[in-house]
Amino acid sequence: MPQPSPATDPLGNPLTLTDSTSRRLVDDFVGGFIACEARAANLALTPHEDADPLVQAYCATLQMFAESADAVANARPFIARAQAGAARATPRERRYIAAVAAWVEGDIREAIRLHEEQAREFPRDLVSLKLGQYHCFNLGDCPGMLRLALAAAPHAADVPYLHGMLAFGYEQCHLMREAEASARRAIAMERKEPWAHHALAHVMLTEGRLTEGLAFMEDVSETWTGLNSFMLTHNWWHLALFLIDLGRDDEALAVYDRHCWGAVKDYSQDQIGAVSLLARLELAGIEVGERWQDVATHLAGRTADHVLPFLDLQYLYGLARAGRPEADTLLRHIEAYAPTAPAATRHAWERVCVPAARGLLAHARGDHAAAIDGLGTALPRMVEIGGSHAQRDLFEQVYLDALVQSGTRSALTGAQGIVQQQLNGQPESKRLRRLAGTVYAGLGLPTLPAAP
Repeated sequence: MPQPSPATDPLGNPLTLTDSTSRRLVDDFVGGFIACEARAANLALTPHEDADPLVQAYCATLQMFAESADAVANARPFIARAQAGAARATPRERRYIAAVAAWVEGDIREAIRLHEEQAREFPRDLVSLKLGQYHCFNLGDCPGMLRLALAAAPHAADVPYLHGMLAFGYEQCHLMREAEASARRAIAMERKEPWAHHALAHVMLTEGRLTEGLAFMEDVSETWTGLNSFMLTHNWWHLALFLIDLGRDDEALAVYDRHCWGAVKDYSQDQIGAVSLLARLELAGIEVGERWQDVATHLAGRTADHVLPFLDLQYLYGLARAGRPEADTLLRHIEAYAPTAPAATRHAWERVCVPAARGLLAHARGDHAAAIDGLGTALPRMVEIGGSHAQRDLFEQVYLDALVQSGTRSALTGAQGIVQQQLNGQPESKRLRRLAGTVYAGLGLPTLPAAP
C-alpha cells in the first residue's frame, strides 16, 4: 500500500495523500475555492473512486455547491468513501469530512459547529472557514460569519483572501468602517481579490457612494478573469446596481446581456442573479423585452428543488414574470415542503418563505393588495432566509412597488416612509428620486427639491 506523502496544501496545512494527481487537484481546489476561481472545479473532472479521503470530501463539497435537487444524491458516494477512509486522515481532515457529511445530511447547525471548531484549532484551513461562512450566510447568521473569520485572522493575516472574508463578515454586520479597511487591505495585497471587491461594493452601495462605487468596480473589472461563474456574474451584478441607481439604464441592460446572464445558465446562482437583476431593471422602469422567457426556460425544472428558501423565492418570481404555470406548481411545493424542512431552516420556510412566495406571485400578476399582505408579513424576518442585504433588497423593492401601484392613501403613506429613508441614505440615486416623486405627487405633497 502506498504511504502517505508529507505534503501540504497551498496554505501550509498538512495533507494525507497517496498520489501526485491528488496533490495537484487539491492545490487547484484549495487555491481556487478561496479565490473564487473556476479551477476549484478541476477536482470534479477526474474519476476519484480510489482517491484519498480529503479529496473525496472536496468532491462532495463541489457536488453540494450545485444547489440542485440532486446535489445530495450526487454527493453521497463521495462523502461515504471519505468517511470510510477517515481513519487514515489527519484530525483536521477528519473534522472537515464530518462537517461536509453533516451538510449532506441536512444538519447545518452541526456543520457550522464543526467549522467553528476547525477555525479555532486549524485557523489556516480557509476552505473550511469559507464553507462555514456560506452556511452562516444561508441562515442569516451574520455574526457567525464574522466570528469564523476573526478566529483565523491572527494566524492567516498573510493571506489576502482571509481579509476578503473578514470584510464581508464585517459588512453584513453593518460594521462599514471595518469592512472597508479589511477589503482595502485584501486588495492592497492582491488586486485580483474579487470577494474583497464584492465586499467593498456592498459598503459603497449601502453608504450611497454610487458614483464612487461604479468607478471602483469598473476599474477592478479587468481582473475578473478565471473566476467561477457566480463570482464573475455577481460582481457584474453589483456594477449594474450602481448603473441602475445612477439612471444609466441602457448601460445597465447591456451589463445584464453581456456579463450577468449566459455564463452557466443551468447554475442556481447565475439564475437568481438574472432574476434579481431583471426585476430591478423593471422596477426602475426599464423595458426588458422577452428576457424573462429565456431565464424561465432554465427555471422550469426547479419546482421541487427546495435547497434554500432564498433560491426558491427567486425561481418563483422569475417563472411568474414569464407567465409560466410552473410558478403555481412551485408555490404549492413550497407550501407542502415548509412544514417538513430540516429543523435549522423550518421556521424560515414556514414563516418567511411561504408568505413571501405568495406575495411575489401576486405582485408578478398585478395583485398589489395580496403582494402587500404576503411581503409585508415576511419582510421583518427576511434575514432568516439568507442572502445579503443587497440581495434581499429586491423583496423590499417589490413590496414598495406594490404600495405605490396600489395607489391608496394608506399604501402611499407607507411607501413615503420607506422611500424617503432610502433616499436620505442614497441622495445620488435617480431611481429613488423618481420613485419618491411619484409617491409625493400621489400624496399631494410638494415636489422634491433637485438632487444636490
